[in-house]
Amino acid sequence: MALQMVSAVSNSSLLQPGFSLLNFDGHVFLFGQKGWPKRSCPTGVFHLNVKQNELKMKPTTFSKDSCYLPPLRYPALCTLRGNEESDECQYIIHGGKTPNNDLSDKIYVMSLVSKTSKKTTFRCVEKDLGGEVPEARYGHTINVVQSRGKSTSVIFGGRSYTPLGQRTTEKWNSVVDCLPSVFLIDLELGCCTSYILPELQDGLAFHVSVARNDTIYILGGHSLQNNTRSPNLYRLKIDLPLGSPSVTCTVLPGGIPVSSAIVTQTGDTEFVLVGGYQSESQKRLVCNTIVLEDTKIEIAERESPDWTPDIKHCRIWFGCDMGKGSVLLGIPGANKQVISDANYFYILRCKGAEEDKEEELTAQVCSQTSTEDPGDSTPFEDSEEFCFSADANSFGADDTDTYNEDDEEDESETGYWITCSASCTIDINTWVPFYSTELNKPAMILCSNGAGHWVHAQCMDLSETMLLHLSEANIKYFCNEHVDLTKGLQTPKRAMVQLKKQPMKPLRKKTAMKFTPAKKSFLRRLFE
Repeated sequence: MALQMVSAVSNSSLLQPGFSLLNFDGHVFLFGQKGWPKRSCPTGVFHLNVKQNELKMKPTTFSKDSCYLPPLRYPALCTLRGNEESDECQYIIHGGKTPNNDLSDKIYVMSLVSKTSKKTTFRCVEKDLGGEVPEARYGHTINVVQSRGKSTSVIFGGRSYTPLGQRTTEKWNSVVDCLPSVFLIDLELGCCTSYILPELQDGLAFHVSVARNDTIYILGGHSLQNNTRSPNLYRLKIDLPLGSPSVTCTVLPGGIPVSSAIVTQTGDTEFVLVGGYQSESQKRLVCNTIVLEDTKIEIAERESPDWTPDIKHCRIWFGCDMGKGSVLLGIPGANKQVISDANYFYILRCKGAEEDKEEELTAQVCSQTSTEDPGDSTPFEDSEEFCFSADANSFGADDTDTYNEDDEEDESETGYWITCSASCTIDINTWVPFYSTELNKPAMILCSNGAGHWVHAQCMDLSETMLLHLSEANIKYFCNEHVDLTKGLQTPKRAMVQLKKQPMKPLRKKTAMKFTPAKKSFLRRLFE
């Protein structure tokens, strides 16, 4: 076993406890960064490459038919293969924590569409689930088993938030162990079924699970209720006949009371157990070899690497399986580095140089590492390069697609992350998709007032139906701040008009009528 230190001088805050690594055809990709993705890499998935002891990162893209995939930390993931003849590798991702500390209950299938020296494209699909769907959780495991020519996914363990009915103000975000139920998930049909087994009495989180054919072995794990690490070794056997599936559990001797350990596969039937904790204040520096046969499991202690003094004396450590017998380990940099939340990183190679050239392995591994977050770390700034090195210009010829902010407009003024109004609440660091049409940028709509300006649809309290109607109809829209002004232009305001009073003409004085003597005589005779 060889331990190699990787340079991580700056920008290492992206890699924090809870990240995951995906291995596609020998290429390693980071998933589950700390914080929401920046426009530099809106997918939040990076290609990791080690060159001259420096860990370099390149952004990746998603295909147009992909769903939105948030950066999830502490999810359960495992590989999925279509059939023995196919070399296509996919990853199943379930649960995990979002940067807002919300828990996910969704399940995704991620596959590699294309990879060139300049661009890597993934496709991510969310699977619809029905039946007895597992609750949102983190720190659990998922495996795929094969039985009678069929396959199914198995979920076990983890932690979730206290149910809403049991929460108090003081312990609103407190977590509890999930019930020790075993879930079988048919990804093709989206059907979920849960099983309660008498052998599984306590909920476990941050345990290790390894699968071969129709059998899963569960090792270690921590129980919050008892504050113990399980010394038991559980064997789950799944039978998939034509009718209802059957799940049985057997408690075996020879378990290891460890939590947050990492498992990497070094052979067709051989695995190596690394790291973890044997108590709250004590790391487990011993390594073990796990050998899986068709009907039995053997666990033996093996020679450990020459741990550095920093690793021996640090309080916490974290990491993930890189695939093909390698593990990426991280320890806090404490006050030894300029950046307070910077970490030191090591690559532990559990196989020899000749063994690394073997073909890709077929058995599956799922392990969970746990170190509760010390707090929000500083996210990537758009102007920073994705290179864990003091020399950010050391990219090779195949790294020419590194983000350059000069290639884009300044979105702080003209893009999606503007302050669109006095009541604008959109923040690039905390934004999450609100409409189903959003992926990595907020939906915006043009206000037709004056020369026009863009506003966020969410800040305008627009429903998704109204937003779609406005985008399809050929009508003008006015934002909340200008809609009253527009109404005033369309319907003139009532104004008080001062009417001028015309002076009345003076009445003429009455004058007596004058009659001739003949008329007077005629009138006298008429009225007599």
